[in-house]
Amino acid sequence: MSLTTDDVKKIAHLARLNMSETNITLYTKQLSNILNFVEQMNQANTANIEPLAHPLDLTQRLRDDIVIEKKSARYFSNDCTQSGSRTLSRAQSD
Repeated sequence: MSLTTDDVKKIAHLARLNMSETNITLYTKQLSNILNFVEQMNQANTANIEPLAHPLDLTQRLRDDIVIEKKSARYFSNDCTQSGSRTLSRAQSD
């Protein structure tokens, strides 16, 4: 698929890019080359290939999900007192 200079002008207009005529002719060729390469890649037979999330078969080293603090939500909600429309902790309200 090759683009024309009018196509590139339309794309530049939609992207709100101000481009000179020399840049338009340069980008016309470069964008056409990119689209031709994508077309080439689309022609590759990928019927028996499984999709990959990552090219290397590695496992992540993750730490165990262990509870460190044993305080519950009730503890933290009791630690607050209402003062008008503001919420203050006990340390601030003393």
